[in-house]
Amino acid sequence: MSSALTDLFPHPIVQAPMAGGVSVPRLAAAVSEAGGLGFLAAGYKTADGMYQEIKQLRSLTSRPFGVNLFMPQPEYADKAAVGVYAHQLAGEAAWYDTELGDPDSGREDGYDAKLSVLLDNPVSFASFHFGVPTREVLDSLRRAGTFTLVTATTAEEALAVERAGADAVIAQGVEAGGHQGTHRDLPENDGSGIGLLSLVAQIRETVSLPIVAAGGLMRGSQIAAALAAGASAAQLGTAFLATPESAANVLHKQALTNPLFTRTELTRAFSGRPARGLVNRFMREHGPYAPAAYPEVHHLTSPLRKQAAAAGDAQGMALWAGQGHRMARELPAGRLVEVLAAELTSARTALSAGGDLR
Repeated sequence: MSSALTDLFPHPIVQAPMAGGVSVPRLAAAVSEAGGLGFLAAGYKTADGMYQEIKQLRSLTSRPFGVNLFMPQPEYADKAAVGVYAHQLAGEAAWYDTELGDPDSGREDGYDAKLSVLLDNPVSFASFHFGVPTREVLDSLRRAGTFTLVTATTAEEALAVERAGADAVIAQGVEAGGHQGTHRDLPENDGSGIGLLSLVAQIRETVSLPIVAAGGLMRGSQIAAALAAGASAAQLGTAFLATPESAANVLHKQALTNPLFTRTELTRAFSGRPARGLVNRFMREHGPYAPAAYPEVHHLTSPLRKQAAAAGDAQGMALWAGQGHRMARELPAGRLVEVLAAELTSARTALSAGGDLR
């Protein structure tokens, strides 16, 4: 199963599917062309929008690539808490001269329609975030020739992934930028995330699936450590965020290494679900009061985030980033894959010779 995952791409390097317009076809194509595995993010897009990006990506590369889907979310948000948070954000709306978004804009993210597109137009890989698809869905994708991966943040979640019939598990450590892919969003679990190397080891002892390690990885030596811990490949997001092919806002890219942003935190401030980003004014002021309400809070704050970006105000944007953000390199995506692969080879050579991973 491990070779079934990695035989389709020469380097065990996966570009994370960063939703919100970052993981565009040109980024995924550059990664795949360089021997890694590029991914498109279908989250927050329509099914047709996803299909058009798949078509564009296929015009840029003939190599394998993947598409990531968000799982539909159960309706358990406290509407009163969302209303209180909306009242708190009224000052932000006035500051940015916009209206708050409608928290009831939808929970499904076009999941069924997107699945239909992927079954009619199969891609090499499909991954899932925020939960586990049914066995029927995973089996139908497999019959279509698609290799399936599902995110897990604990060994227990990885076991659920295996039982559902997925082909591989993405072990997402607490260091990862963006949203934690927990299967159930329980506020009592906030702050209890597991570091990547510990998580990979725990999952390795729990399931027989191949593991893709994700969370804070920025150098080939770190990838070597993850592979030594039992992973078959590594998934990097923040490392590719700074590349010219990434469609991240220029303020977001600059913030990764800007001394003004010294650390990251997990916050519910922007979306209502725990997500790691650079600590800015919005996170400090609103994070402690944001309810566990995804995607309601995501919809609510969407106009604020867009207006902040339009105004050039990084203090009001969701600056998703992993803990290794200061190690970001402004290299073309294909060149970054090559550098990471060379660093990985050097680290493995040093390790086999009894040296360290530096």
